[in-house]
Amino acid sequence: MDALPVTSGELLCLASSLAFSGLFYYLYRKKAKALARIQEAPKLQVDDGLPDLLSATSGQCLHYVALEGIVLPAKAALSSQHHEELQGVIQKLVLKEHQLIWNSLARSWNESERVVSEQVYTVPFALASPSAEAVTRVSVESPLRAVRLPLETVFERFQHPTHGFKDLISHYLSGEKPKGLLETEEMLRVGASLTGIGELAMHPDGTLHLQPPADGSNYFLHLGDWQTLLAEMESVSSFWKGAAVLCGLTGVAVILYALCQAYQQRRQKQEQEQQRREFEALWGSGNTATESGEDASEDACIICLTRPRECVLLCCGHVCCCFRCYEALPSHTCPICRSPIDRVVPLYQA
Repeated sequence: MDALPVTSGELLCLASSLAFSGLFYYLYRKKAKALARIQEAPKLQVDDGLPDLLSATSGQCLHYVALEGIVLPAKAALSSQHHEELQGVIQKLVLKEHQLIWNSLARSWNESERVVSEQVYTVPFALASPSAEAVTRVSVESPLRAVRLPLETVFERFQHPTHGFKDLISHYLSGEKPKGLLETEEMLRVGASLTGIGELAMHPDGTLHLQPPADGSNYFLHLGDWQTLLAEMESVSSFWKGAAVLCGLTGVAVILYALCQAYQQRRQKQEQEQQRREFEALWGSGNTATESGEDASEDACIICLTRPRECVLLCCGHVCCCFRCYEALPSHTCPICRSPIDRVVPLYQA
């Protein structure tokens, strides 16, 4: 069986599409599994009934729950460096350098950024009930192990540098042009509504703790309610699913194209074989012209100059070669006018 007529570029496209399709499907399945786990998790509010609920649970632990509450510091809260009235329990300070890099291939400047410094500060905090009467608190353990920190940007400033003439010359020579420094401050503020998804356990001293699941499931801390987190994860899951389907369809399209090419080549070979049989039936081995060694005549093939001209090339209609030389043509074009050859028919001489 003939091999599929696939070029190296098509093979690379097929392999890439299948590889990316598998990667995107893996990410989709991972997100879908986490999404299903969140949908099945009990949805609880911080209230005074939590201790009794955990006491009645085997091991005094709920392995995966969605718990909503208000952020309160266990000790002194962190103060914002730029807004003294803002207080939080997690603070992240980031300084990024933005610059333009010369791309010699595209002949243009491309923007890039580099993190100069990043600092994260935390203090112990807990989730409390919005109701002032409730006294139950749930300590949030290991917040930095969450999938994504629930932070809000409270300050942002971009500092443009000043350049002299010598600096501009050096920038063009080096291919790097600084744009400035971006300074940001993010915080998880006191009093924010937070949803924690993880393991809820009661320690021997009676305190309640929300902590990363022991089975390795995702640990979430999300600003707002759990429905918002669910909607975001559904959107991400749908994106990876669509990307996997698109890459899979690309691979299928390459395979179908290769099969179509193989079918066309097979059909062309069948047509050539049929033409060969027609010529052999009409002319026979004994009726053809003499082999090499005889003097070329006016009706000799213009290619081999030995056998007679015995086929008509269509659509141009030229009669210039024998069937053997027609089969040996490197491309299906007429040797006289270079027109494409659609088909060939025997030449009948009365």
